[in-house]
Amino acid sequence: MERIEAAAERDEALFAKQQVVRLQALLEAGRRIHSTIALDEVLKTVLDIVVRELELSGAFFTHFPYSYGDVPPDFLSEQDAASLTPSLRPKAESELWTHFPLRDKLGLPFSDLVVIRPEGRTLTFDELDFLQSIAVQSAAAIENARFHERTVRWQRLESDLANARLVQRSLLPQEMPEIAGYAVATRSATCYAVGGDYVDIVPMPSGETMMVVADVAGKGLASALVSTSFRSALHAMVNSGIPLVEIATRMNLLHYNEGEESRRRYVTAFFLQLDPATDSVQVVNAGHNPAFLVHGGAAGGEAQVVKIKASGTPVGMLPFSTYQAEKYSLPEGARLLLYTDGLTEVFRGDEEFGEARLLQSFLECKSDSSEDVLDSLWSTLKDFSDEVEQSDDMTALCLLRQG
Repeated sequence: MERIEAAAERDEALFAKQQVVRLQALLEAGRRIHSTIALDEVLKTVLDIVVRELELSGAFFTHFPYSYGDVPPDFLSEQDAASLTPSLRPKAESELWTHFPLRDKLGLPFSDLVVIRPEGRTLTFDELDFLQSIAVQSAAAIENARFHERTVRWQRLESDLANARLVQRSLLPQEMPEIAGYAVATRSATCYAVGGDYVDIVPMPSGETMMVVADVAGKGLASALVSTSFRSALHAMVNSGIPLVEIATRMNLLHYNEGEESRRRYVTAFFLQLDPATDSVQVVNAGHNPAFLVHGGAAGGEAQVVKIKASGTPVGMLPFSTYQAEKYSLPEGARLLLYTDGLTEVFRGDEEFGEARLLQSFLECKSDSSEDVLDSLWSTLKDFSDEVEQSDDMTALCLLRQG
């Protein structure tokens, strides 16, 4: 009886030691698995642990390009499958492999840890339990590594967008040109980091000045890239001294020939060529919002308003669009507003600010400073809107002929 009890005590002590060793091994494995946040290192560490600790032939993860040890090619070829489907498995694999599903935080499987056993080798209950625990820890570590990778990619993207915003802002007019008898100001605010609105003022070899307000279809980075391309082409053509209508025509054909994606990002544009020597402007409206030309109204008289509407299709929409230039004189006190639809499409609930309100706000601001006019418009829009965030790019150019 005493011998039986002694043997039982020895067995219990041996089992306890085995459990301690197993627990220590599991804790050490967990420490190694969670010691890195890099996904490839996590995967390699797990495979190294299961093959070395349990003296297996090999192991791999489905859906990840990592394996360790001796893994038959037939196994690796199934990694793109949703799971190891029986009809696709080698005939002898039921005697060689064991797989452990990895599940995300929602309990959904996203991979399998597959271990390859030596021929004739079976896994004990403790080994199966060890591998199941490793699979659980692997799933958590892989999810953490994936989250870290997404965070790093997002931070890199945010940094790239911030730099792109700085570049785009640097391409806007940094200083307003000195034009005798005139005051001009521009303002542009994107709803995202970068946008598709474009405003520019370019001196011409003739002594005239080209002013452009344009709006690329869509918003965000793709539209910003198109806007930058539009700017480069415009500057090249303006500096070549070709006529205004030909600039619009060439810009249209050039943009259209850039391909299908560019055609989706067509550009509504208002081209204005100011000649201060004759106090006149030539304009081409390529599918853009109507500009407001206001003159008169001094000494209590009624102001005259001309809406300069589109005379052709947006740039890049059709291959052989034709455009017409219109000429307007600018008497003393004349005021001209070019803008993108972000100014009219500001909402308060379901009510849109609209073109009529924008014109009225422009008429009510009597300042001789073009900067003050834009300040007043932006303030009016802010007071009207109940939107938490700006929903579209907003750009405007104000040109005043001084008395």
